[in-house]
Amino acid sequence: MANSIKEQQEILEKLNIYALNPMQEQAMEAIDKNEKTILLSPTGTGKTLAFLLPLLEQLDPESEDVQALIIVPSRELAIQIETVIRNMGSGYKANAIYGGRSIAKDKIELKHTPFILIGTPGRLLDHFEQARFTTKHIKTLVIDEFDISIEVGAEGEMKQIMSYLANVTKRILTSATPGSSIPKYLNMVGAKTLNFLTEKPSSKLELKTVVSPSANKHNTLVDLLHHVGSDPGIVFCNKKERLEDLSRFLDKKNVAHTCFHGGMEQRDRERALIKLRNGSVSVLIASDLASRGIDIPEMKYIIHYEMPEAIQEYTHRNGGTARVNSKGTAYLIKGDREVFPDFVGKSQTIRIKEGGDIKPPFWITLFISGGRKDKISKGDIAGLFFKQGNITKDQLGVIELKQDCAFVAVPVSIADDLVGKLNNVRLKKKKVRVSVI
Repeated sequence: MANSIKEQQEILEKLNIYALNPMQEQAMEAIDKNEKTILLSPTGTGKTLAFLLPLLEQLDPESEDVQALIIVPSRELAIQIETVIRNMGSGYKANAIYGGRSIAKDKIELKHTPFILIGTPGRLLDHFEQARFTTKHIKTLVIDEFDISIEVGAEGEMKQIMSYLANVTKRILTSATPGSSIPKYLNMVGAKTLNFLTEKPSSKLELKTVVSPSANKHNTLVDLLHHVGSDPGIVFCNKKERLEDLSRFLDKKNVAHTCFHGGMEQRDRERALIKLRNGSVSVLIASDLASRGIDIPEMKYIIHYEMPEAIQEYTHRNGGTARVNSKGTAYLIKGDREVFPDFVGKSQTIRIKEGGDIKPPFWITLFISGGRKDKISKGDIAGLFFKQGNITKDQLGVIELKQDCAFVAVPVSIADDLVGKLNNVRLKKKKVRVSVI
């Protein structure tokens, strides 16, 4: 065990984590000791790490088959978990497969069988039915955000997936929502349940209401965005049509933002999150898809442009800020004559100044048409920008490296000049395109 403790410490150091929180420690102990574990804990408390660390200890490095399966409700969550596993640097191969990308890409990656497979229900079932790899060595099953995964996979798909998993010996279900029923086919009778949702909500989350003088809240939102300044935040809407209408209005007002909803192409959703993470925009206009398990930094605030219909979505939205030890604010915009649902609770009504300009972002994002598969590293990209782009260290922002491309944040003022200098240059023997996204 001493050896695994040392390895665990090395993994945490790679993730820049210095200590596990109490939930993670208790969850890891429960997963280690029990065949079946249900982990209920708020969004942003670190559930992913809580199940990944004990999962790694279950793997047999000599095996050449899939040994652990993680079922997730969304593409973003699949990609995020795959990234976390890669950053852990354990040496165990993991692949994320999900709807919205070509089956051909999956087939290429699955030729070298991963130890850990992460996927959305529909895409997983497709591969299972086509017998693209054996499932008989899968011993560990994780269903992350199980209440939503079951919805996304519907009863039929999830039941069929379970029929392929006859040899599972360890089952882990996670959720940030209380009271979700667990279908019998998941075989969780007698499971150890850890419920961290019963604890009092964090006092570090402030609820503030801003009253709009009319039913149309667009101008009030702009005033509120001016009030919060350049801190990153998410504005939640209920429907795609309202979200798109709001986005057009913000464009007219020259408010830099990006959008995120289920109707967008996967590539565009991924780029929206990249822009938010690297500071190219500070405002994300989103549907409730953005309230669960996506890879975004700690938000200083979230805004309920529209109130959700259910308390679960309200809770998940608020979980985007005031995480763990941080402070955060949830703003509620109340339209003329609007009545909030009972679950909202007490909030402080504030007045904000009308009008005012919103400062444009300092950073903008450049796309580079080369990535990991081309043996390109972040160091290679930094070297290119310093040497051939002739920029200084403080002019190089966040670099995100993907399998087949990369994204780099640079100051808006020098972006066009950099594209002129770097487009079609060679990077690690590959001629790359560089453009603004």
